[in-house]
Amino acid sequence: MTPTRRDVLLASALLLPPGLRAIAADPPKKPKPPFLDGNFAPVSEEHTTDALKVTGELPKALDGLFVRNGPNPQFPPPGNYHWFDGDGMLHGVRLQGGRATYRNRFIRTKGFEEEKKAGKATYPGILDAPDLKKLLAGELPYKNPANTALAFHAGKLLALWEVGEPYEIKLPGLDTVGPYTFAGKLDQPVTAHPKVDPDTGEMLFFGYLPTKPLAVFSTANAKGELVRTVAVKLPRPTMIHDFVITKNYAVFPCGPQTFDLARTVKGQSPWHFDAEKPMAFVVVPRGGDGKPLTVEAKTGFAFHFLNAHEADGKIVVVGCRYSRFPGAVSFGEVDADKTPNPALPYQWTLDPKTGKCAEKPLDDSPAEFPRLADSLVGKVNRYGYFGTGDGEFFTGLRKFDLTTRTATDHLYGDGRFGGEGVFVPNPDGRGEDAGWLLNYVYDKAADTSELVVTDAADMRAKPVARVHLPARVPYGFHGTWVPASGW
Repeated sequence: MTPTRRDVLLASALLLPPGLRAIAADPPKKPKPPFLDGNFAPVSEEHTTDALKVTGELPKALDGLFVRNGPNPQFPPPGNYHWFDGDGMLHGVRLQGGRATYRNRFIRTKGFEEEKKAGKATYPGILDAPDLKKLLAGELPYKNPANTALAFHAGKLLALWEVGEPYEIKLPGLDTVGPYTFAGKLDQPVTAHPKVDPDTGEMLFFGYLPTKPLAVFSTANAKGELVRTVAVKLPRPTMIHDFVITKNYAVFPCGPQTFDLARTVKGQSPWHFDAEKPMAFVVVPRGGDGKPLTVEAKTGFAFHFLNAHEADGKIVVVGCRYSRFPGAVSFGEVDADKTPNPALPYQWTLDPKTGKCAEKPLDDSPAEFPRLADSLVGKVNRYGYFGTGDGEFFTGLRKFDLTTRTATDHLYGDGRFGGEGVFVPNPDGRGEDAGWLLNYVYDKAADTSELVVTDAADMRAKPVARVHLPARVPYGFHGTWVPASGW
């Protein structure tokens, strides 16, 4: 069973974006927009700048493009505004021969072009009621801003959202090509975190429908051809932002953040975290027609996972676990009732034979936006790299050693905040951590941004290099590294 167009439209109308609180049953008409201030505020100009100033020395082995996605509304919102509403904007730094250039570009989606033509924002935000006229006309009631993440596969750079089609981005200029539908074969939403198998070159991804206990799991081969799509039965309608793969399995987290349309009759949000229900993992064989298995775990929620691998017939999953669905936007995460609810590094060990789960926290310090060496996706990895700290964004990067259960931090300094650290391997290095972490860092006092290059093998050292950017880079979501050989 695959989703109908009506299913997809209804899903987009009711979907709650990841990481943030549920849609209010009766949101205020004119809330203060916290995500339009400070370094959350958008930038209006697109820049192309050569010969950037560099403090330190850029490694000559860094030859490619670091690019990050994030929300950046081109017009003031007509109603309520949520961070996840903003038009996608890409910020890219081209590194070559120890030199750096910068460019930023809006992702010119269908909704972006419509609003540009109108000269104003016309789409409702996710805190507003959906546009019923568009919904009834078979159109998406909310804008697909393609603003959340990026995937590079089969020579294509794709900008991704939570529940819509990807947009292809031209390299290295970052201009928008248009919607990407796998030669017209795509008939499902695509979430933000596909996985590329480093051995087969396959890209695995999924779409889910919060209105139904269903996910749609797809595989594109190394050439980028969509070759397999299967429906996955879930224990309940829920939200799934991320998943993991191993050599033989795909694993979908099914937390008790449930969707129940009947709640709207009572004036309540249709989304509800049911702490009486367990966390569940749906284990799906990657090939053939093997039967999915559901393994239950202690109640909780996870947006992002570091990795998974198979060991002794079991599946070891590592991610960032909240004790319940988070109700506030804070990376130290304190819910509206002031109860701490941080995301902590956590391990679940699933046994497909017994259907049992062994689980444990790996650390007691907040950590989110996990990354690892892409060559180890689905395999055993020793190191994971997380954003950490409880400032207005991450105050540093944390390298976690899964073998010794120890952590090392690289802190940005007072009044400096960054996002996700993307690992780039050193082609001349040895060892899993031979490489660099690339990340945009904002200096609040100077109101400026930099690309900071950190030695992943020596996190306590000063940055290897700091590339001074010509414009402020607002806080955003996920990024990637595209080697120059990829375009």
